[in-house]
Amino acid sequence: MEMSFNDHCPVPYKQRPLAEYCAFTESWFFNWPLNKSNKFYRSLIISWILFFPFVFIISSGSITLKGNFLAMLLVSLIISLFSPLFLIIRQLIGWDYILKRLSSDKVEYEKSGWYDGEIWEKPLNWRQKDLLIAQHEVKPIIQFLIKALYAISSIIILSGLTSIRFFIS
Repeated sequence: MEMSFNDHCPVPYKQRPLAEYCAFTESWFFNWPLNKSNKFYRSLIISWILFFPFVFIISSGSITLKGNFLAMLLVSLIISLFSPLFLIIRQLIGWDYILKRLSSDKVEYEKSGWYDGEIWEKPLNWRQKDLLIAQHEVKPIIQFLIKALYAISSIIILSGLTSIRFFIS
């Protein structure tokens, strides 16, 4: 008599890697890179614009920048780029967690709380399905996020170097 592996799966539904992946794809924050351009870049630009006034107010208190409005504006624009940078890093951490859960042969879970952790070995058909999703769905998202991370980091570094030249001259 063949039994379905779902009948004896001790892992609560929300802690199963595939369910976690589905929750990420439906999440307001973690589904940004799924579109790969429109929503992702628009959200990063909005975060940059929303963070800018706070940075500008803080930099207006700087004795060094107070007399030079252009320098204060430039520094505020560069520093406010850290908001999208941190958002990308948070996205990377989350998607990497999902990749590791999908790629693993075992599922770590808790039955009722943090103190009773268990490990359950995935059946072969779960492993195959999870690996397919990890390779063809999650890895491209992570690669996209890494490219975005490099791009924003490069912008911050180049802007910083440019502003240093601006302050020296």
